[in-house]
Amino acid sequence: MDTQVENAIDIAFNPATDNNLKAQAYNFIDQLRQDPNGWQVCLTLFVRPTAPSEVVRVVSLEILNNAVQTQQLDQQSQVYIRDSLMGYVRQRYATGSQEVDSASIQNKLTQTFTYLFTYLYPSEWTSFFDDFRTLAGEGSNIGTANPPATILYLRIVGSVHDEIADQLIPRTPEEQKRSTELKDLVRARDVNKIAATWQEILSRWQEIDLGIVEACLRTVAKWVSWIDIWLVINQGIQTALLQLAGQQGSHGADSKEARARDAAIDTFTETVGKKMGAGDKIELIRYLNLGTIVEQLIASPALSELRTTPNYDTDLAETVAKLVNNVMFDIVKVLDTDSVDAETRSKADVEVQNFMPCLLRFFSDEYDEICSAVIPSLTDLLTMFRKFVKSKGGLPSHYSAMLPAILEPIISKMKYDETASWGEEDEATDEAEFQELRKRLHVLQQTVAAVDETLVIEMLSKVIGETLSRVETADKPNWRDLDLALHEMFLFGELTVKNGGLYAKSVPSSVASQRLVEMMDKMVNSGLASYPHPAIQLQYMETCVRYVQYFEQNPGLIHKVLESFVSFVHSDHVKVRLRSWYLFQRFVRHLRNQLGDVAQTIIQAIGDLLKIKAELPVDRDEEDMSSDENDQSPDTIFSSQLYLFEAVGCAASAHAVPAETKVQVASYVVNPLVADLSNSVVAAKNGDERAALQVHHIIMAFGTLASGFSDWTPGQKSGGPPDSAVSDVFGQASEGVLAAVGELKDSLDIRTAARHSFSRFMGVLGSRILPQLPRWIEGLLSSASSNDEMAMFLRLLVQVVYGFKAEIFDILDQLLSPLLQKVFAGMSAPVSGTDDNIQLKELKLQYLNFILVILSHELGSVLVSPTNQGSFNDFLSTITHFSCDPTDPPTARLALAVLTRMTTIWGGPDVAPASTEPPNPALPGFDTFALSTFAPLPWALISASGFSARDAQMRSVLQEAAALQWTILRKTGNVYREQLQTELRNLGAAEPGVLEFVKHAESDDLLAFKKFFAGFVQGAKG
Repeated sequence: MDTQVENAIDIAFNPATDNNLKAQAYNFIDQLRQDPNGWQVCLTLFVRPTAPSEVVRVVSLEILNNAVQTQQLDQQSQVYIRDSLMGYVRQRYATGSQEVDSASIQNKLTQTFTYLFTYLYPSEWTSFFDDFRTLAGEGSNIGTANPPATILYLRIVGSVHDEIADQLIPRTPEEQKRSTELKDLVRARDVNKIAATWQEILSRWQEIDLGIVEACLRTVAKWVSWIDIWLVINQGIQTALLQLAGQQGSHGADSKEARARDAAIDTFTETVGKKMGAGDKIELIRYLNLGTIVEQLIASPALSELRTTPNYDTDLAETVAKLVNNVMFDIVKVLDTDSVDAETRSKADVEVQNFMPCLLRFFSDEYDEICSAVIPSLTDLLTMFRKFVKSKGGLPSHYSAMLPAILEPIISKMKYDETASWGEEDEATDEAEFQELRKRLHVLQQTVAAVDETLVIEMLSKVIGETLSRVETADKPNWRDLDLALHEMFLFGELTVKNGGLYAKSVPSSVASQRLVEMMDKMVNSGLASYPHPAIQLQYMETCVRYVQYFEQNPGLIHKVLESFVSFVHSDHVKVRLRSWYLFQRFVRHLRNQLGDVAQTIIQAIGDLLKIKAELPVDRDEEDMSSDENDQSPDTIFSSQLYLFEAVGCAASAHAVPAETKVQVASYVVNPLVADLSNSVVAAKNGDERAALQVHHIIMAFGTLASGFSDWTPGQKSGGPPDSAVSDVFGQASEGVLAAVGELKDSLDIRTAARHSFSRFMGVLGSRILPQLPRWIEGLLSSASSNDEMAMFLRLLVQVVYGFKAEIFDILDQLLSPLLQKVFAGMSAPVSGTDDNIQLKELKLQYLNFILVILSHELGSVLVSPTNQGSFNDFLSTITHFSCDPTDPPTARLALAVLTRMTTIWGGPDVAPASTEPPNPALPGFDTFALSTFAPLPWALISASGFSARDAQMRSVLQEAAALQWTILRKTGNVYREQLQTELRNLGAAEPGVLEFVKHAESDDLLAFKKFFAGFVQGAKG
C-alpha cells in the first residue's frame, strides 16, 4: 500500500505525466484523503527512515494534517501520531543532524503538532513545550547548539498563538471556549518557561543567527497581547529590544539585520498596543521610553541622512510610523475618555505633545505608504479636537498651535510628487492609490475645518491665490502646483455649502464664499485656460462647472469661458476632449438663460463634431484592454458625443434666441441626419452591421437633441413644447425614426434607441405625437420585444396618458386592443430562469399601473368601448387572476386596486350599506357583475395555495381586498350585505363573528375596516 500511495503522488505531481493517468492519480489521492484510515499509510511514508521524494512527504503530511484537524480521531490515534512524529523530530532535529526539512515541510509539521496540541495538551501532552525546548539546547547555548531545533521550537510557539489567540481568526463559541481554556493552561504551566527562553535567546542576540533572533521577536510580539506584560518588559528583553531597534549601519531592507531591527520595533508596537487601563497604558509608554527610542530612530542615518536618496529605508520608516501610530492612538484614547483622572490626563497631555513632531515627521513623508500609516491616529486626534470645540467652545492654546502644523502637510501631501506623471497607462495603479490618499487627506482637512474654519480658509486662500497670481508672470507655477491649487479650489466650495450656496441675494453668502469668488476671478482672468497640461485643462473645466453659480452673477465672463470650452472640445488629448463634451453640456445647460443669442456661434464652432460616423467595436478580450482603450472605444466616444447634441439643444432653446434661429439650428442638425438615416436603413436591411449601428446612433442623437431643446414633459403645469416651427423639424425626425424602426424592429438596439427618442420627442412634439402612437407601439412592441421592453414602454405610455388626458381618448380607443394583445402575449410566454420571472413581474405591475392611470383620469370608458369590447374579457380575466395570486403580493395588491377603482367608477352613486334601495350602476348590469365576479375574489385569495396571512407583504394585499369589499357594499347596499353574511357563514364563521364583520364593513372608516379585515383573516387562518 505504501508503494501504491507513493507512486500515485509522484504520478499526480509529475508535469510529464499523461493527463488521463494524472486524473486517475488525483482521484486516488482524494479517495485516500477521505478514507478514515488513509492517514496511517501517510504517517508511515512520512517518518520512513528512507525518505521518499519531497512531494510525497508534503502530500503525506498534508493528508495526515487533514485527518488530525477534521476526522475527530480517537485519543489513542492522536497519541500514536504524536509519538511517531516526535520520534521523527528527535532523530531529524538532533544536534549535529545534517538533514534539515524544507520550509514547506516545517510549516506542515508545525501545523500538525499545533492541532495535536489543542487535543492533547490538557492531559495527555503536558510536556508539549518542554519536549521541543529540550531539543533546542541548554539556556547557555540555545540558538547556537542546535539552530534547526530552535527554529522549529519558535515556529511551534508562534503557531500555537495563531491557533488559540489570534483575534483575526473567526471561531465558533465552542472553539472560543476551548481556546480560552488552553490559554489559561499555558499561562499556568509554561508561559514563564517560554518567556525565559525568549530572554535567553535575546540576551545573546549578537552571538546567534539573526534569523533566529527575528523569529524569537515575532513570537514575543504575538504572545504579548495575552500574557503578563511584565514577562516581556523585563530588563533583559527590553535591553535587547533597544539594542536591536537602534542598530546603525547601511543594511539592505531584506538583510537579516534589517529584518531583526524591524521585528524589534514591531515588538514595541505590539507591546504598547496591549489592552490595559488608561493609567497603566500611559505608565507603560513612559516606562518603555518610547519617545526617546522613536527620536533616535528618526535621527538614524537610514531615516535622516538617506531620506532624500535612493537608499532611504522606507521599510524601516513605515515600521516606525506604525509604532508612532499605535502610541498616539492609545494616548488620544486616554485623553478622549471622560473618566480619566487628572494626573493621568496630564501625563497623557505631555506625551501627545512629545509624540506630535514624530507623527508629523511621518505624516509629511514623501512616500504615501508611510504617510498613510499614521493617518488613523491623526484622524482620532482631530476628532478629539472637534469634540473638544463642540463641548468647550474652543481648544486649549497648545492644541490650537498644532493645527497649522497639521494642515500644512495635509495640503502639501495632496500635490503630485515630482516623480509622478499624469495620464500614463503604466502608472494607472499609482494614480488610483494617490487619488485614494487624496480622499483620506480631504477627510482630515474637513475635520480641521470643523475645528478651526478660519485657519483653513486663510491657509487655502493663500496657497490658491499665490499660485494663480503667478500664472501670467515669469515665475510660472508647474502643473503640479496648479493641479494642487485647482484641486483645493474644487474642495473649497464645501465651506460655502452650509451657508446655502455661493451667493445670497446676489452677494457672497459668507467669508468662505467671498474668498471663493475672488479665486474664481483670478482663475478666469488669469489665462489659466490656455495652460498646455491636460490635467489643468480638465481641472479648469470641472471648476467652472462646479461653480456655475459664479457665472450667473458674472455673465460678462461666460463668453470667455465658452471660447475655452470650444477649444477643449477640439483637444488633441482624448481624455480632455471626451470629458469636455460632457462638461460643455453641463455648463451650457446651467447657463442657457444667461448665454444670450450664441446658438449660431456654437453651431459654427462645434458643427464639425456633430457628424455621426458609427464604428463597429473591435473584438478583443476585455481583460486585455487597457483602461485608456476602454475610455476611447467607439461606444464610449459616441456616448460622449451625445452630450454635444444636448448642449446644442440647450443653447438653441434659450429665451434670448429668436424663433427663426431655433428653427435654423434644429434644421442644421436634423436634416442631414434624416437623410443619412434613410440611406442607412436601406443598407442595414441588407445586412450591413455598420449601417445598423449608424441608424442606432442617429436615433439616439435625435432624442438627445430633443432633450436639450425642451425640459418640459407632458403633465407639467408650466411650460410646454417649443414653437410649432421647431416641432415641425422634430416631427421630421420622429417620422424618420418611425420609418427606421418599422423596417428594423427585430433589432433590440434599434428598438432601445427608438424608445429613448420617443420619451424625449414628447417634450418637443407635445400632443402632435399622439397620432403617431399606434406606429410607435407597432415598432417598439414587436414579436421580438422582451417583457422588460414592454414594461418600460408601458411606463412611458402612463406619462402620455397623464400628460394628454384631455386629448388622448380617440387615439387610446384605437390603440388599446392591439396594445393589450401584445401585453397578453408577453405575459403568457413561457418563463425560464430568475431574470425572466423578474421581468414578468415588472410587466404585470406596469400593465396594472397603466390600467389604473386610465381609470384614474376619467378614461375608463375606453375599456368598454365598442372598439375594445373584444378584448374586455381577456383584460378582466387577467385582473381577476392576478388578484388571487398569493405568490406575487405586489401584483395582487395592484390588481385589487384596479378592481376597486372600476367599482368606484362604474358602480354608480353610493347607497347606504343596509339600504334596500336598488343599485344604480353607471354601466348597466355592473352591479350584478361585481357581485358575481368581484365579490368572491377576496375569499378566493385567502383560500389559494401558498397564502400566508402572516406574510408582511400579504397584509397590504388583504387591506386592498378589504377596500374592494367596502366599495362593493356602498355601490350595491343590502344585496351585498346579505351575500356577504352568507359567504361568511359558508366559510365557517360563527354568528357573532358575522355580525361583527358586517358592523365593521358598514362603518365609514375605511382604514379601520382594512385593519379589521387583515386581523380577521389572520385570526381565522391561525
